[in-house]
Amino acid sequence: MRAPIMEVFSSIQGEGLLVGCRQIFIRFAGCNLNCKYCDTPESRNPQSGELTSIGDLKYRIKELKTPDLHSISLTGGEPLLYADFIKNLLHETHYKLLLETNGSLPGEIKKIAHLIDYASVDIKLPEHVGTWKIIEKEIKSINILIKRGVNTYLKVVVLPTTPPSYMGQIVQKLQEEISEPSKTPIVIQPSSPLDYWIGSAPRLLKISEEIGRHFKVRLIPQVHKILNLR
Repeated sequence: MRAPIMEVFSSIQGEGLLVGCRQIFIRFAGCNLNCKYCDTPESRNPQSGELTSIGDLKYRIKELKTPDLHSISLTGGEPLLYADFIKNLLHETHYKLLLETNGSLPGEIKKIAHLIDYASVDIKLPEHVGTWKIIEKEIKSINILIKRGVNTYLKVVVLPTTPPSYMGQIVQKLQEEISEPSKTPIVIQPSSPLDYWIGSAPRLLKISEEIGRHFKVRLIPQVHKILNLR
């Protein structure tokens, strides 16, 4: 069994609630969405990756392991396009695992949720993908992860043009339909580069206020971009 892998590397996690943790990143090639803000557009095309076997990937992980390793990040692209591959890869693994996903494939999440320790679900706004419809699938995915006991947080990438009212509508729906909203924090991630936010930063506080009406909220930029790391 093989999957298209763009890169495997060791660095710090620069996003979300595990920011600063040392991880081995497995970046899958191919995505089922076409988000406006994508910071790895080359990963959208599955042909941009090298077909890699499970054995070769395990060997590469072993090579990259460091004493400070916290966990392995499955990222992309969209890693859940290769859920069957991941299921076989993670069989009998002893590493902690973070799944970074757009949450639009709940049927695939069911296959591997029992193997995941942490999950970052990237909530898509209409200005990202041109539709509200994805949120229903994301809610299904989030509830599957919560039911399996996965430490789950939600991430929302916001642009300088993102209206705070968007967030008010989204978080109210999430609060009503997620099974344990009090245990599911939301991370606001300003789009990079941060120069985009010159003159618009107060909007982030308004967005935080909207989310804070219903969820625990943190504002965390892409730290690896600031440090010039991968």
